[in-house]
Amino acid sequence: MTTYKSVQRLIKPSDAATWISCIRRVWLDKHQIGDFEVDAFNQLLMDTGLEHEAAILAKLQSQYAVHKANSFDHTQELMQQGVAVIYQARLINEEEGLIGYPDFLIRHESGQYQSADAKLSQSEHKKSIQIQLGLYRRILDNELPAIIFLGDGRTAILGEETNPLVDEFILSMKELLNMPQQPAVRYSHSKCRICPYYVHCRPEFEENEDLSLLYGVHGSAARHLAEANISTITQFANSTAETIPDVPYLKGPKKKHRAILQAKSFLTSEVFQLNKVELPEGTWVHFDIEDNPLTPSRTRHVYLWGFLPPPYNSDNFEAIWTDDETQDYQGWLNFLEKMNVYRTQYAPLILAHYSNHERATIKKYAERYDMQSHTTVQWLLGNDSPLFDMQKPVLNNLVLPLQGYGLKDICKHPQLVNFQWENEESGAQWSVVQFSRFLDETDAHKKHQLKSEILGYNRDDVTATRKLEEWLRHHFM
Repeated sequence: MTTYKSVQRLIKPSDAATWISCIRRVWLDKHQIGDFEVDAFNQLLMDTGLEHEAAILAKLQSQYAVHKANSFDHTQELMQQGVAVIYQARLINEEEGLIGYPDFLIRHESGQYQSADAKLSQSEHKKSIQIQLGLYRRILDNELPAIIFLGDGRTAILGEETNPLVDEFILSMKELLNMPQQPAVRYSHSKCRICPYYVHCRPEFEENEDLSLLYGVHGSAARHLAEANISTITQFANSTAETIPDVPYLKGPKKKHRAILQAKSFLTSEVFQLNKVELPEGTWVHFDIEDNPLTPSRTRHVYLWGFLPPPYNSDNFEAIWTDDETQDYQGWLNFLEKMNVYRTQYAPLILAHYSNHERATIKKYAERYDMQSHTTVQWLLGNDSPLFDMQKPVLNNLVLPLQGYGLKDICKHPQLVNFQWENEESGAQWSVVQFSRFLDETDAHKKHQLKSEILGYNRDDVTATRKLEEWLRHHFM
């Protein structure tokens, strides 16, 4: 009988996503260093995934007799019986150290079984999916391709093309499992700050003055720099662009000079100005959207288009809200109408946002509703577009004592913009969770309260870009 402890040390398809993200996290998981609660957003992802799986199950049940497995032995019994579909199958090869839990095993006309998984992803080319489905094939030990029921309604297959990736994964995992101590890794701001082991790992990075703590210095660059005897932030800060070798992700004097200043800023909290900040002239309206990627159709739905026009007080906040995905088209039309109003009212209009997300979303909506030739769309996306990405003047002209240059990183910093969101927990993922709760809520009062909280968060976002504008104008123009 396989014990829980031995199962914990076997290689699972679900290890793939963690392995791709961070090999140390895999090691820590396998050695049960910590026990963490799933946060609200990831719980929502899991719940949505289970809903998708349930929909696929219902579809299969309408076509076949589906049998639910309750153990590894039961799975084998059902396979020997030749049942059409096995739900929640359990597969294990203890000799090879492999274990898997495919959502379904579907009997092929050859009498062999194909593994099948329901995935929210809209692409079968994700590395983690290829490893997971390839590992199921490896345990089943047949030549049949694995089946994927994707989130956009498509069904895809993965076959022998996954073998090299699966081989690499298994070899690496076996090495990890045999390591007596956690593997050395580099810091990644985007990955580490959301990892449950952040508090465990961060002190080591700081004690070592790991170069990957610097914005713009990739982990691969840090490894190559260490080979050139530049292994700490202090050493890097005392270098010159001429003495630093070209390494992956850090080539050329301009990038090196900025990275050196980033090291100095990290050590001293000093702000360095590379160039004079130039901002476009006109009447500024600050703009931010909230969108839901977890719609039934898996098409992103913008449930809130938010704006802060002059005179930039909280009372001036304006929003276009849609209750659910069925109102998506009307929300888009209302947005275009609002743009025409602003275009007339505030000529010339500067529609200020932070990062490329808003522009990219407008482009996707124009494609979704076949409105690329619409006059307002062409104005918004054309050469004379009013859209202005405020991240660009920051990245192009300033070096800040930060590890990430997101809006909240800059605005919340007490020595920089020093603007604080009313709800400390709020954020993009928080907003999606709140909107999901709004969709499910039946009590009118609670529903109104959830909407108010989301609106308040978006109001703070556009207020933050206004405060950032004022900070840039006051200090760097």
